[in-house]
Amino acid sequence: MDDLYRDYILEHYRRPHNFGVLEHANASHEGANPLCGDRITLQLRLADGKIAAVGFTGRGCAISQASASLLTDEIKGKPVVDAAALTSQDVLDLLGIDISPARLKCALLSLETLQRALAEAGTGARMEAQV
Repeated sequence: MDDLYRDYILEHYRRPHNFGVLEHANASHEGANPLCGDRITLQLRLADGKIAAVGFTGRGCAISQASASLLTDEIKGKPVVDAAALTSQDVLDLLGIDISPARLKCALLSLETLQRALAEAGTGARMEAQV
């Protein structure tokens, strides 16, 4: 089963969903993990209390990029309050594999970036992803 999840992560790394610059974004944030060089810029189009569209760009390890791909799939079309309520465990569950403590920051970079983008947009997102 672990091989299946590893293939799943690699597929999201090689062909990330929602990758690219989002036109007409009204919320965005660039997150970085200085320990390993991972970078993600998450862009959101918020409308009527929902995440109408989402896109991300970035570079980094397979875990950070797959996490961003999976998270953007998860939040697209959701109410902002639901996206803001996502936890570290939710993201780890999306990844579906055990993450070592050394890779936890990589896995949670997308969630931290999402929470900061929502907070900067004034949605009141809480900052839970800090590790």
